[in-house]
Amino acid sequence: MLWIIYILIGIATVFFMEFVAWFSHKYLMHGWGWFLHKDHHQKTGGFFEKNDLFFVIFAIPSWLTIMFGWIYQNWFVVSFGFGVAAYGLIYFLAHDVLVHRRFKWLDGIDNRYFKAIRMAHKVHHKNRFKEGGSCFGFLIIPKKYFKKN
Repeated sequence: MLWIIYILIGIATVFFMEFVAWFSHKYLMHGWGWFLHKDHHQKTGGFFEKNDLFFVIFAIPSWLTIMFGWIYQNWFVVSFGFGVAAYGLIYFLAHDVLVHRRFKWLDGIDNRYFKAIRMAHKVHHKNRFKEGGSCFGFLIIPKKYFKKN
């Protein structure tokens, strides 16, 4: 029965990570980390971007919490680490596959929610600079982007 609590912790972590992603995007990526994020807004050509390093930056805490939680049999920590990893996978699929189409795996999906994500992210990318951005979140979309679909 305790495993249900750990699953719920993982699910809660996925939701919590959307707020961590918003905060990180607004204050880290569009703050002192702009030198890595800039090429995501101002394309320089090529498949890889410096911005892709954020994948590693955010994957390390997930990996460490899973690994050390497992070593010390702290299943709360393991659940948290898997929640962070699940959010990372969801973010990758939504951001790199559905929105930016860096991978053509899910082309042709016609879904109101995914259209709203794309529209909000396009609004974010209209500003190509560090300051003046909007729509820093990713999976929680303001209602106004659903109305335009």
